[in-house]
Parts: sequence; structure tokens; C-alpha cells
Amino acid sequence: MKLPAFSFLTAGRVIFGRSTCDQVTSELRACGRRIMLVRGRSVAWADQLEADLNGSGALCATAISAGEPTIDDVQQALVMGRAAKVDAVVAVGGGAVIDLGKAIAALLPASGTILDHLEGVGGAKPLEHDPLPFVAMPTTSGTGAEVTKNAVITVPDAGRKVSLRDDRMLPDVAIIDPALTDNLPRAQTLASGLDALTQVIEPYLSTRANPLTDALCRDAIPRGAYALARLAAGDDAQARDEMAFVSLAGGLALANAGLGAVHGLAGVLGGRLGAPHGLVCGRLLGPVLSANAEHLVQEGKETTRFDEVADWLGSAFGIDRSDVFHGLPDLLDQWRVPRLDQWIAGDVDLDAIAEEAAKASSMKSNPCALSSSHLVGAMRQTL
Repeated sequence: MKLPAFSFLTAGRVIFGRSTCDQVTSELRACGRRIMLVRGRSVAWADQLEADLNGSGALCATAISAGEPTIDDVQQALVMGRAAKVDAVVAVGGGAVIDLGKAIAALLPASGTILDHLEGVGGAKPLEHDPLPFVAMPTTSGTGAEVTKNAVITVPDAGRKVSLRDDRMLPDVAIIDPALTDNLPRAQTLASGLDALTQVIEPYLSTRANPLTDALCRDAIPRGAYALARLAAGDDAQARDEMAFVSLAGGLALANAGLGAVHGLAGVLGGRLGAPHGLVCGRLLGPVLSANAEHLVQEGKETTRFDEVADWLGSAFGIDRSDVFHGLPDLLDQWRVPRLDQWIAGDVDLDAIAEEAAKASSMKSNPCALSSSHLVGAMRQTL
């Protein structure tokens, strides 16, 4: 078979493994003295990093991320960063924290506003200048944001989550230390892990898949499914290491092969209803896989990759491969993963959400064109 042409972008350098977080101070000090630390409130290790930076002679300005970043959050952080004249940015936290850090590093050198550059609700203009040096350190295993080129920003007035995107927004250094995930609560571990698993499955089924992303996903899908099952049964340091790698692989894959209908729907559901991203992805995964596979069969198209995914998931989760996609919702019930009733109430217009999701960038690489009825049906199965 002739190999297709493809390109592959990722962070300038990826550092993976336990205790690698110890390298961050020297990496940052090589970028300058004035450092902006973007962190979550509950990330205890960020306290130590701030002390280490100050002890090394750095001048540290700290921005606290309270959740998924909004336009106002970005703007307030930019005011702080410009006042401090920072040389580099480091983000320590989950995907939302890293996205805020990416946006700050990208926009501090810019002369316009964030709306000039946002997709969907703004001008979608390319950045005028290179971003500041940026180091990303994830403390959850889910989004893979440490190796992606976009920052997801919530626009409350529009009820949407949209992206600030530029190839130059890829972090200069991504440090993935699985030890930073060790104390995550079970519910957050499973929600972020379901996101990570979805983000190696969708690129593998994507119309933009290429040999390099395929190699990553073929390893990461079964690895992630087995690790997730172990974490559902109880805490497991080795499984946390595995999930940290799967999350990294998902970021690498989605940045180069795209995603699919799960993320097309999740972006709208999160923007409109505030539903947690990882939880939405996990609950949508089985219904969307079923809808895609059934649609391809009806069209007489090949489903080899879906069969492979079914084999991997069925083996890891102890579900017959012929019924694994339909069986995922029941499995999540057994794992006590919440359904989406509290966010998708009876008065929510699912048809409008499906119509908006159909226009999302993630839908462009979905393996088939799902109708609004398919998308509504998938959402109903999350309730």
C-alpha cells in the first residue's frame, strides 16, 4: 500500500517520566528571569515550584485558574503579565490551566485583542508575533493539551467554547510527570481518563489518520483501556503512569489527525451547559462509536478499524466485542460515572445542539457524516 503524504507537529521537546518535574526550574530560568506561573488552586506542587523559582532569583507572577478559561480570564492574566514584563510562561495543572497558559504566552506579544484571533466568534487572525517561551506541565491525564496547538476558550455571551489556534502555540517544553496525578480523586481520574481514551480512539478512526498517528493509537488504545479498568477498581501507580502516556499520545494524535463527533458534541455541550468535558466525552463515546459503525455498515463501507477498537475495548473491559460499544454506558454505570441528566435537562433543545455541533471543526474528520437524528440519539443515551 502506498504511504500517504502527511505532516506532524508537536512540542519542541517532550520530557516524560516520574521525577521529571524537578527539571522545570532550570528549563524556565534558561528563558529569562521574569516568569509567569499559571496554576490551579488545588495543585499543591505548584506551591513548591513557586518557592523554587523565587529561590533561584526569578521574579514570579502568579495567575490562578479557577476553571475552564473565559475571555475575561485571559484578559485579566494579560494585564498582569504585561505589567510584570514576563519573559516566559509555565502552566501547571489540568487542560484548562494549560490552555490558559498557552493563550497568555501567545497573546502577551500581540497588539490586538483576543477576539481578533478566536475561531468561530472572532476574527480567527493568525498571531502577529511568536508566542513567549512556554512550558506545560499537566497534573491530570486527559486532555493532552501539553502537546496541542490550540487553547479552548469559553465565550459566555455566545454560549460557546472556541479555539485560539496557531502552530506556534505548541509548547516549547512539555514535562509529563505521572507523579503529579497521584493524588487525583477517583471521579476526576476516571473522567480525565475517559477523555484520554476517547482522544486516541477518535484520531485512529479519523479521515485524517496517518501512519504516525496510527502507530501511536494502536499502542495507546489497549494500553489506556486496561489502565482505566485498573483505576476504576482502585488506585494503581503503574496504571497512572500508563494513563499519563496515553494522554500524551492522544494529544500528539489529535493535533495531527483530528478528532470526531464525540468532541464535536462535547464542545457545544460544555459551552452551552457547562457540562464537564471528560465526563461528556466518556458518556458519548459508546453511543457515537455505535452510530458511526452502524452508519458505515449501512453505506457498505469498511469497518475494520471499528472492529479493532471493539476487540481492544472488549478485551480490557470484559465485554463481548460484538456488543462493546452498546455496553459502554452500562460499564460506566458500574464504575459510578455520572450520567448527564443534571446538565441535559428536559428543556434543553438537543436539535439545536446537534445543528451547532455539526459545524464544529472536530466533525470534519469524523469517519462518516452523521445526521442530526444520529447526534440527538447519541446525546439521549447519555441520560
